[in-house]
Amino acid sequence: MADRELKVGGYAKFTSTDYPGELAAVVFVQGCPWRCGYCHNPHLQPRDAEPAIAWRDLLAFLAGRAGMLDAVVFSGGEPTLDPALENAMRSVKGLGFKIGLHTAGIYPERLKQVLPLVDWVGLDIKTAFDAYDELTGASGSAQAAHAAARLVIESGVPYEFRTTVHPKLTTRQHIATLTQQVSDMGCETYVLQDFRSAGCRVQGLVNSSGEGGLDGELIGQVKSKFRQFMLRRADG
Repeated sequence: MADRELKVGGYAKFTSTDYPGELAAVVFVQGCPWRCGYCHNPHLQPRDAEPAIAWRDLLAFLAGRAGMLDAVVFSGGEPTLDPALENAMRSVKGLGFKIGLHTAGIYPERLKQVLPLVDWVGLDIKTAFDAYDELTGASGSAQAAHAAARLVIESGVPYEFRTTVHPKLTTRQHIATLTQQVSDMGCETYVLQDFRSAGCRVQGLVNSSGEGGLDGELIGQVKSKFRQFMLRRADG
């Protein structure tokens, strides 16, 4: 029975920033197996937490927003963790909404299943692939992320790849290597974003977040590799 209904860790009734160019609601799916130190939603990591709201009740709320919002974004946590994601997307699409997906690509096979339902995807690319397991705390995470990146690029679904930069976790060399790797794969739309301290439970990362990071030279080098590039500052 648990697998038949999406496990919702929270939701946002309205956002203009989580799906480019569209007004959206966000559904935060409970559970994530990775343990990235800079995570700003650590309360969504445990899969066994109590749901914030029953999916059927949230779906009824979304039905009432039809015509007022353009899209519903499934975020997390890691939404592809939930076996009910595909059915939830179908239900939302049936209400007339576009479907957005925020994912780290942790489960490429489930990502492949739901991509035909998705209208836009934001793929979190954490770091250079040879440094992935250290950052995520999960063995094999690089292979999953690489497979997911290729799936997204080849799907034809509009997307952005984005990397959160923390000077203690993502060095200049990591960024240079990663951006070359995804550019070589065919990525055309890429975002660099500052670490945001809100929600982070690792005090050492919060305290050291101002020690270097994104500078003009690095930004210029990255920008030159992509057809579309965006920089998201923490205070933006």
